[in-house]
Amino acid sequence: METILHLLPLTPDQQAAFRAAAPEAEHLFLPTHDRRGAVDIPPDWRQRVTILMGFVPPQDLKTFPRLKWVQSWNAGVDPYLVPGVLPEGVVLTCAAGAYGPAVSEHMLATLLAIYKDLPRYRDQQHEHLWRDLGPVRSLHGKTVLVGGTGDISRHFARLCRALGAATIWGLHRSDKPVEDFDRTFPMSEIDGLLPQADVVALALPHNADTAGLMDRRRLLLMKPDAVLLNAGRGSAVDCAALAEVLSGGHLLGAGMDVTSPEPLPPDHPLWDAPRALITPHTAGGYDHMALTLDNLCALFLDNLDRWLNGRPLRSRMK
Repeated sequence: METILHLLPLTPDQQAAFRAAAPEAEHLFLPTHDRRGAVDIPPDWRQRVTILMGFVPPQDLKTFPRLKWVQSWNAGVDPYLVPGVLPEGVVLTCAAGAYGPAVSEHMLATLLAIYKDLPRYRDQQHEHLWRDLGPVRSLHGKTVLVGGTGDISRHFARLCRALGAATIWGLHRSDKPVEDFDRTFPMSEIDGLLPQADVVALALPHNADTAGLMDRRRLLLMKPDAVLLNAGRGSAVDCAALAEVLSGGHLLGAGMDVTSPEPLPPDHPLWDAPRALITPHTAGGYDHMALTLDNLCALFLDNLDRWLNGRPLRSRMK
């Protein structure tokens, strides 16, 4: 018999759906909103759990001696893929595909806030100032370069298209056509694309090709009035270099939901860099958008059915 530990904040109806999907299993529900996985799991539960749905700190995985499968609530599972972290023989699946609407809407909101100068208007509001700050921007007619062509990137491309973006390019492993993009390019062509893009939006995983992708040299290749967005992994952008570039007057702005390091230390220069808009890795939080939790439940239920019936799992990472 399987013992399934559910760490999502499921509603009673959602809990009932999981019980119905696996009626022979023991279901343990421990709702948590802590994205770091800092949750107090009873020791006797750890001894029984065979399927973990959610997230626990990587070092905690070895405290589940009967563990067979981890269904992470994260789309990126880099910490679990470090050699020696995932116990031998344990299957790992991620939540790719669940976060597209939430993260893409956050990216668009950040971009429009920068385009419409909303952070500076908010600063004026605190000072009780009624003053026109001058012309603002529009996405109409713009060229958007999206790093990544997965679920989040495609959702963002559709939103940009709806607001009148003229050209939307995607950076991919190859130049294979991908739905929602006018054209895709291999990552190796990024240097030639950056000077042409009005918006550079990153939704990239962490790997050898993406770590340090946007260093000082590439930031300066961007148009002086371009906007940089990052909602993938913080390692893709050199945040110290970004602070320097923004302070030097280059770029219209930068919207960062992820940073390196993360959390961003209080004394990091990016906090005070002009035209930087920073959010604390909240774009994809399931407690910020009910649709995301619904998407996660649908994915988990589908994979649970596949597991119980011996069919291939979706988004299997190991």
